[in-house]
Amino acid sequence: MNNIAAKLRARRAEARTRRALNRAIDNAATATVHQELIAIAQTRPRRGQGSRVI
Repeated sequence: MNNIAAKLRARRAEARTRRALNRAIDNAATATVHQELIAIAQTRPRRGQGSRVI
């Protein structure tokens, strides 16, 4: 049961971070800051795309 709760908390935290980053991109003061934030967003690993050994 704890594992499920931890996964839900992690998922919510990730969504919160994603929303905050999107908000920062939308409210960026300059085009340069806007582009830098987009670059940061693109380099962040997405959930489920970790390095797996098959």
